Amino acid sequence: MKKLLTTGFFALIIAGMTSCSVQKNTTAKVELPNKKEVLEVSRRANQYFMNKWPDTKKDIVGKKVWPSNLWTRAVYYEGLMALYSVDPKKEYYDYAMSWANNHNWDLQRGTYTRNADHQACGQTYIDLYEIDGRKNPERIKNVKSAMDSMIATPKVDDWWWIDALQMSMPIFTKLGRITGEQKYFDKNYEMYAYTKYKHGGNGLYNQQDKIWWRDKSFVPPYKEPNGEDCYWSRGNGWVVAALAKTLQDTPKTDPHYQEYLKDYKDLLAALLPIQREDGFWNVSLHDPTNYGGKETTGTALFVYGMAYGVNNNLIDRDTYLPVLVKAWNAMVKDSVQPNGFLGWVQGTGKEPKDGQPLAVDKIPDFEDYGLGCFLLAGSEVYKLK
Repeated sequence: MKKLLTTGFFALIIAGMTSCSVQKNTTAKVELPNKKEVLEVSRRANQYFMNKWPDTKKDIVGKKVWPSNLWTRAVYYEGLMALYSVDPKKEYYDYAMSWANNHNWDLQRGTYTRNADHQACGQTYIDLYEIDGRKNPERIKNVKSAMDSMIATPKVDDWWWIDALQMSMPIFTKLGRITGEQKYFDKNYEMYAYTKYKHGGNGLYNQQDKIWWRDKSFVPPYKEPNGEDCYWSRGNGWVVAALAKTLQDTPKTDPHYQEYLKDYKDLLAALLPIQREDGFWNVSLHDPTNYGGKETTGTALFVYGMAYGVNNNLIDRDTYLPVLVKAWNAMVKDSVQPNGFLGWVQGTGKEPKDGQPLAVDKIPDFEDYGLGCFLLAGSEVYKLK
């Protein structure tokens, strides 16, 4: 595949749709977001959702009826737990506890599901287990049983779509850290490596562009309208989040830590030249003409990953701070409405065309996961120094 940055690609796109961001800025002073303002906008967005969904067990009704421990709601609670870590309000803890108790601390579709989407709620169960000082092992009994059942088999091809990395990888690494058992880290890598190197023929990771295809249906010869590969923003955002969380819990002595770190840093670097002038990223990372425009979820996940890296000295501060602050400020200005509603959120799907067209006041098919992504970003932006 041709290299994006050597094809004159940016000279051909419509003015204002995207632009190259400054990759290194060691002289200009970057004004950090005000911590009180970060908390205010995070609280406002979260309160809008909690007010709208006071019953944590209420099914989500759309084209189908979904239980409220499905992946979209699980991502919201990941964000809520991240907000709680910097803003420990009892109401947040109580809301999450109500949700977990209402689902008996079990996974969607039962304890022994292998589907990463169905397992995602386990991340919050583990967080709540740790918050209580690990005094109530029943909180992680089912999620641990699910992961143990996967480890007990040689099967490693379950994560055939890149969203799955974020839904399940952090569960393995959290359990590895909590139990001290290497088996969780080993299985995590085996499954990650299959997705990276084998799914879709030669893996879902394009080692030339350092970006991921969503699943095998987007591996070449599939092309975007402009002839480039299809790299979906939110899908790559899930990978960023998965790697950030994996690095957080995986020991640096683990034989695969450096590979995770390299993949994480390479992906973030690939995002730098394709940030839009307004601070967002397009839904199609290499084709801004294919449903180009503001999109919150992918942008929020990229902000989360970059801010995590800056806060933990994993990436160069001077390079990434201007980029992530610009993106955060754009979301605060253009996505979060006065009542806390989050706009420019692409609905569920797997590619740029899904959930289109977007708008600041359009309600997506699920409102929860977009907020979860935003709260993850806010929690790390709050920690910036």
